[in-house]
Amino acid sequence: MKVLVSALEHSANIHLKSLKKELSSDVEFVGIFDSELGNPIVDLRSLAIMGFVDVIKKLRYFFKLNAQMVELAADVDKVLLIDSSGFNLPLAKKIKKRYPKKEIIYYILPQAWAWKRRRIAVLEKTIDHLASILPFEKEYYSKDAPITYVGHPLLDIIKDFKQNLSREVKTIAFMPGSRKGEIKKLMPVFKEVNERLGLTSYIIIPEYFTKEEIEELYGNLSGFKIVHDSHKTLKEVDFAFICSGTATLEASLIRTPLILSYIAKPLDYFIASRLVKLNHLGLSNIMFTKFKNRALHPEFIQEDVTTDNLIKAFLDYDRSQFFDDSKLLRAYLEHGSSKQVAQILEKTK
Repeated sequence: MKVLVSALEHSANIHLKSLKKELSSDVEFVGIFDSELGNPIVDLRSLAIMGFVDVIKKLRYFFKLNAQMVELAADVDKVLLIDSSGFNLPLAKKIKKRYPKKEIIYYILPQAWAWKRRRIAVLEKTIDHLASILPFEKEYYSKDAPITYVGHPLLDIIKDFKQNLSREVKTIAFMPGSRKGEIKKLMPVFKEVNERLGLTSYIIIPEYFTKEEIEELYGNLSGFKIVHDSHKTLKEVDFAFICSGTATLEASLIRTPLILSYIAKPLDYFIASRLVKLNHLGLSNIMFTKFKNRALHPEFIQEDVTTDNLIKAFLDYDRSQFFDDSKLLRAYLEHGSSKQVAQILEKTK
């Protein structure tokens, strides 16, 4: 079976790798994905963007890539879209219009419950299988929507987690993100926090950055131990300062106490703050408030990301409460998603 895959994000490809392990050996991927999984039509590093401004700069490139994917859809058995709604939802509409009988599966759905809820009607009309990874997501769709909660992909990956909480904090991990803009904005603050705390510190850097890129983005890292394995490091350290993103949920599931920090470009934040209807940025907090009506960990955004604020939050942190709450979050998500998505993909009509 040949499947057209559109997985633009690094995190999407981590979950795609877990999914492939559950698929039959005769399933072939074509399209956009990590080169470890086959022969993609594009280098994923060329797709890395941060925010609305970067998207505008690359619009022509993405339009061309979108058209190329529509052409590829002609010769595949099914279409698998993962996350990246800005690219994947327009792609789905074009494919469905040209090939009405082509089966489309959307895995890791657009966060229509957070903003642009009108997209829910478009998703229900366009997508044959909506594979939701959030237990609460289904309640935003109509009763007859083709949506199923399949579990959360991180539970396929994070099977090793803390069994006990350390008595005191001796080691800290810093994760300033994976996008260049995020890293440049957060590193000055993280360096000050690291210097003032004076603990054993690790900086988690994506493996795909070159030596030159690391020097440009991170600067002097003499105060940190450089590591690349985020899950292993998060399990070993006692605390973490993390940029917004999947990593905050990863740390929560590993049961490592964390503080979220995020600084967006001013224009991006201005636009997002008027579109997104949420009280929290971190996915762990969004989910936790659904069944506990309170946040799991502190968040600092934009001008609130200061050294003083982060250190105060660190000193006031109730790590025992977080540890107990993280167990509840894991139970809420129930199980991994790869097996369920594989069954959807390989099921014949």
